[in-house]
Amino acid sequence: MARPPDRLDRRILEELQLDARITNQELAKRVGLSPAPCWRRLKRLESEGFISGYATLLCAPAIGLPIQAYALVTLENHHPQTVEQFDLLVRQRPEVLECHSMSGANDYLLRIVAAGMEAYERFLSTHVLQLSAVRSVNTSFVLRTKKFTTRLPVVEQLGSCPDTSSRCS
Repeated sequence: MARPPDRLDRRILEELQLDARITNQELAKRVGLSPAPCWRRLKRLESEGFISGYATLLCAPAIGLPIQAYALVTLENHHPQTVEQFDLLVRQRPEVLECHSMSGANDYLLRIVAAGMEAYERFLSTHVLQLSAVRSVNTSFVLRTKKFTTRLPVVEQLGSCPDTSSRCS
């Protein structure tokens, strides 16, 4: 069973969130370790599921995807075949960046990017609304982003070990 991260582990996690391309040498220097123990801690944090991966974050508007939408989706029912039909669409469509199963009046929240309003409407009408599983979709468009971060607060109370079978994949 994985142990909770200690102070040095949390420092490593914080530094990696600031710069995932940092060398082990520089990371070790910043957290006050020599390179070998730092590398061992990093490998343990990866293997125990505290680090789920590394990514390059692209600027969506710069690559031709200026439209960001949040769509609340309600399904017709929650039968396994209905849910699987919806899940398949979500997995296959690159426009869908995130999909969250929600409590409350709606079943899912999707974060979607598109090249323009026409592209979003085409995605919605030819893919999402064509599914018999989907009852309704309510979309809100991002006008301006006031804050965006991928950094999680790595706090002292970070206690329970991650369930490596779940959410971070």
